[in-house]
Amino acid sequence: MATTKPYLIRAIREWAIDNGLTPQILVDTSQQEVQVPEQFITDGQIILNIGGQAAQMHEMTNERLRFSARFRGSPFEVNVPVSAVLAIYARENGQGIFFKEPETPPEPDSGAEDKDARSKPRLKLVK
Repeated sequence: MATTKPYLIRAIREWAIDNGLTPQILVDTSQQEVQVPEQFITDGQIILNIGGQAAQMHEMTNERLRFSARFRGSPFEVNVPVSAVLAIYARENGQGIFFKEPETPPEPDSGAEDKDARSKPRLKLVK
């Protein structure tokens, strides 16, 4: 099953824009495919404005966000895998979502699941 993360990113971005707020993402820059201007990275993270005027969105899929942005007046092509997004929120009020790690829930242990099913109480009709 696909993760809900890209859908939540798109929804919070749209909500922020609709309400005149500035959508921002917090990105883990240690992931391999992240392409951001290195001079703006702090402690392995960067905050990016993904609002309509600041970012010309080229691609926003379930796998990545790719857009053009200006940093101190210089254009830069930004590439952020969805897995690297740690949070999306409105700059003005901080409302949004901070994602927990790991991104996907762990697989259930099939043996433990069977044991739990056997130990559950069952109702029996008595006449």
